[in-house]
Amino acid sequence: MTDIDNLRNKMDEITLEMIKLLKTRTEIAKEIGEVKKNIGKGITDELREDNLRNKVISLCKELNFEESIATKFLNFLLNESVKVQTTNKQTHLSIFLKAKSLEQQGKKIIHMEVGEPDFLPPKIVKDALTEVFDKGFLKYGQVRGMPIFREELAKYVSNKFNTNVSEENIIVSPGARFSIFTAITTLLNPGDEMIVIEPAWPAYKDCALNSGIKVRTINTTLESKWEPSLEQIEKTINSNTKMIVLNYPNNPTGKILPEKLQDNIVELAKKNNLYILSDEIYSQYAKTNWKSILSYNYEKSIVTQSFSKSHAMTGFRVGYAIANSKIVEKMAKLEALCLTNVSEPIQYIAMKALDADTSENTKIVNSRLELLAQKADEMGLDFVIPDGAMYIFARVNKEQFDGVSFANSTLEKGLAIAPGEGFGDYKNYIRISACQDENTLLEGMNILRDIIGKHQ
Repeated sequence: MTDIDNLRNKMDEITLEMIKLLKTRTEIAKEIGEVKKNIGKGITDELREDNLRNKVISLCKELNFEESIATKFLNFLLNESVKVQTTNKQTHLSIFLKAKSLEQQGKKIIHMEVGEPDFLPPKIVKDALTEVFDKGFLKYGQVRGMPIFREELAKYVSNKFNTNVSEENIIVSPGARFSIFTAITTLLNPGDEMIVIEPAWPAYKDCALNSGIKVRTINTTLESKWEPSLEQIEKTINSNTKMIVLNYPNNPTGKILPEKLQDNIVELAKKNNLYILSDEIYSQYAKTNWKSILSYNYEKSIVTQSFSKSHAMTGFRVGYAIANSKIVEKMAKLEALCLTNVSEPIQYIAMKALDADTSENTKIVNSRLELLAQKADEMGLDFVIPDGAMYIFARVNKEQFDGVSFANSTLEKGLAIAPGEGFGDYKNYIRISACQDENTLLEGMNILRDIIGKHQ
């Protein structure tokens, strides 16, 4: 037997031993998951993970072993623990599906759980639906989107967000969600780390976990007005950190960062050569000063937008991303693998929708948010007045309050709301959506008041 055979056999033995240890570790992780579920504790414990990470780094120094390899391996192990401990966590979408099922059985449900505007798309959309066949936009197309549509989007974005982009900076996707998925999946590698500021839309975390990327969570609080500290973020960044996700106006809190804090976060990202993935689909509903990440002209930024919220076109499934042309090229390769291109008729309709005046939509949602805030305050809920978006994220001050159980119980009374747990470790919070007419919202808030009163 040659020396290389001996070394290979030794490496095989070590690999098999590692698999045995992995099995033991996975079984322990499952046990921990059961305990966490029984005591109502969240899955991810950032403090404990940090302590373990520091131990691994110290060991690497003792062994004179490359830290980045060890910590990427650690991230794989931590993600596997999350996967085996994750049960069917209930989010706004799971409540929505239950509500739809109840409606099919004949029960009336007031939908205050999802961000789906009840008003119709602009009339120009209806006109475009009738003319698209004759216009001939019915064929296979470019994966990045129809050139004529991307040209119009570039003009629209440059004008609306006071920037200068061209069609090469645009990729059209089936909803902003898909652009978020392609950005995370193509720009990061398994074992890399991505920072998410919570409470946050759950898709960021889910996309990362699906791609083997470790999410490092920055928890913010109602007491801090949902603002992360620069020190929190700086402390979280290490050699494996490759991206930070921003979402302002925020879903679910409606928070808009103070401009100076946002400036500092962008500078920190630049200093550490991080991608900035900025989900700006609620910019239409900003009530206070708001600044797009596009205004920084940072070459490693990716901004996502959608027609779902601004134009009430949720069912059309059309969004887009704005980024450096090289980033767009990477995203386009994955999108081509998945779907060839976004439906040409839908792209044509969205292009025509760019000409619509949607300012009335903003007034409607802002008015509804004010109503929700008034009613939530009257019933003693704790929350920060939102700076934008279309939600109230409120804490229910009751002992042993469980937002998931509560959201399921309100369904029985004909009201659908979102449990806070879907947006991070916020078990005693609920998210209330301002996407119904004011009379319906009042009816829903009255039901909520009565249920909370009975639980006092």
